[in-house]
Amino acid sequence: MKVAVVGATGMVGTVMIKLLEERNFPVTQLIPVASERSIGRELLFNGTLYPIVGMEEAINLAPNIAIFSAGGETSLQWAPKFAEVGTTVIDNSSAWRMDPSKKLIVPEINAFQLTSEDKIIANPNCSTIQLVMALSPLHKKYTMKRVVISTYQSVSGTGVKAVQQLENEEAGIGGPMAYPYQIHKNALPHCDVFEPNGYTKEEMKLAREPQKILDDRTFSVSATAVRIPTAGGHSESVNVEFRNDFSISDVRKLLHEQPGIVVQDNPDTNTYPMPIYAHGKDDVFVGRLRRDETQPNTLNMWIVSDNLRKGAATNAIQIAEYLVENSLV
Repeated sequence: MKVAVVGATGMVGTVMIKLLEERNFPVTQLIPVASERSIGRELLFNGTLYPIVGMEEAINLAPNIAIFSAGGETSLQWAPKFAEVGTTVIDNSSAWRMDPSKKLIVPEINAFQLTSEDKIIANPNCSTIQLVMALSPLHKKYTMKRVVISTYQSVSGTGVKAVQQLENEEAGIGGPMAYPYQIHKNALPHCDVFEPNGYTKEEMKLAREPQKILDDRTFSVSATAVRIPTAGGHSESVNVEFRNDFSISDVRKLLHEQPGIVVQDNPDTNTYPMPIYAHGKDDVFVGRLRRDETQPNTLNMWIVSDNLRKGAATNAIQIAEYLVENSLV
């Protein structure tokens, strides 16, 4: 089982390699791929040093699986070339997510859609993954009508430059800016670039991707995405209007029974999800479950997950695990 990790030295790529090791994925040869300035360096994996290579060399090695986390343009250019040599690509960028010919996969929800013919598989947006993990069992039971979501997203979702900006500002020193304003002691209602409709790309991902993952266009999602000065973990305030009524106890039970979900919901003991506790974990944490008392059939909840793990690397590795377990590669 030859596995390439494209973007191996980036924030998500580093976590992907760590998870391949942690989860005992059956790697016989790791092929770390990065930009030219990193070629020739070595990465330690399962006690063996592997040299970082470029794209062409990685393709010539014909890996069984290539996990991409190197940006949309890189994926659009190179993923088809890997697919041509028989490699199954799992792509973490937004390049293929809304392509009708490509599947958008959260394994706990829709891995059953995958076949050996799928050579480019899209990994959803980090905020989308934790959202649909919580919505999926509730939608099956009560049928969603409308979702309103506000996100509180970590700087790690932007990348190394943003983490460095926050650290510099906390230390009171200057440096390169990932954002148009300071992020320390601030909140920016601006994740990704603005689109002509006034929403950001991040907000539109949250509007479109859940419909594709759940294979249902009958519900709508309205999003506001905000960047906050936390080092890791995304949080979401979610208001869901259903077509059918529910009880909070049944909602809690459905969430508790959903693989990958941990319910943390006890106001009496101040028990609720927080990014500081989600850090380094693969689960999605859900709490603050309560009725919206202003209209019928409507639920409020709070969802938190480590955006570098379940929001990106873990979900991609889980897709790879499903492919191997079901002999699809």
